[in-house]
Amino acid sequence: MAFRLLAVEDSAQIREMISDYFASKDEVIFELDFACDGDTGLEKVYENEYDLVLLDIMLPGASGFDICKYLRSESTCPIIFMTALGSENDILHGYDLGADDYIVKPFSLAALYAKCTALVKRAKGMILTQNKTVCGQIELDPIKMSVSVSGKEIDLAPKEYFLLKLLMDNKGRVLSRETLITKVWGYDFDGEERVVDNHIKKLRKALGSESKRVKTVFGGGYKLTE
Repeated sequence: MAFRLLAVEDSAQIREMISDYFASKDEVIFELDFACDGDTGLEKVYENEYDLVLLDIMLPGASGFDICKYLRSESTCPIIFMTALGSENDILHGYDLGADDYIVKPFSLAALYAKCTALVKRAKGMILTQNKTVCGQIELDPIKMSVSVSGKEIDLAPKEYFLLKLLMDNKGRVLSRETLITKVWGYDFDGEERVVDNHIKKLRKALGSESKRVKTVFGGGYKLTE
């Protein structure tokens, strides 16, 4: 089953990143439509029905807030704001207008895809049946986006959560730093590969006694072992 998604975003690079990443996923299929300015976005939501709408706030023409206000007066489809504006007032205003979620740039494509998947499933009343993933005493719940060690839930930042999820989904396989960066940070990341090492260090600290399962493979990357 495919869901219709509209992304109103003036950055061609971000539109391309979303298109490429979502096309590479097969858990939930999205038929993507794009608008590069607010006025076009308004036209599209007026003329079409979507299962999910992603909105930037600062747009040429109508703002994301304008589109959200109109859309919410006509539809109950889920709305996610994706913007560089991260102040509490902007977030609260978005929710006041009826937005369902919010993601701040620069964002993880994996996180955005997870939010979109959860929202459309919830909106369509679909039963979320994906099982928890377990490795030793580590348990990851992809529905709640939570992690527990020996039955106790731990706090992980989004980057550490998605690094762990990738490693758990590929238990025993070596994942290169390049692969981890592409999946978690996105195709446009232009920093050093060593950023992965810093986040793996934070992940190991959070995992405590189970950190031993995150193995460094010299010259290769990282893997998770039973």
